Amino acid sequence: MSAHAHAEVANGHDVGSTKLFAWVWVWLLLLTAVEVFLAYERLEVHLMITILVGLSLIKSALIMSYFMHLRFERLGLFLLLVPAMVFCICMMLIMFFPDSIRLMNLRPPQ
Repeated sequence: MSAHAHAEVANGHDVGSTKLFAWVWVWLLLLTAVEVFLAYERLEVHLMITILVGLSLIKSALIMSYFMHLRFERLGLFLLLVPAMVFCICMMLIMFFPDSIRLMNLRPPQ
């Protein structure tokens, strides 16, 4: 066992493997590709924004869980940060979602 791995086990921190992080990265890449594809589709604005926000929430959860190592932290830290993140996202939606709809209505018809 390497010194770094031994130190991680001694501190009680589990870390993910490189294979796990590669799979998470692939999923993030696929979700981004779906978002780019949806940007070029002719969907209703409300539906498209709702889908894009949902996919962004999934991507942010993956990033927080694996790349910020919250999956491997104690439950207390997780319960502190996730509600704060949800609050920030809701505040952004309250401010930016209506504005994006207003801007879409200002576009000239195609």
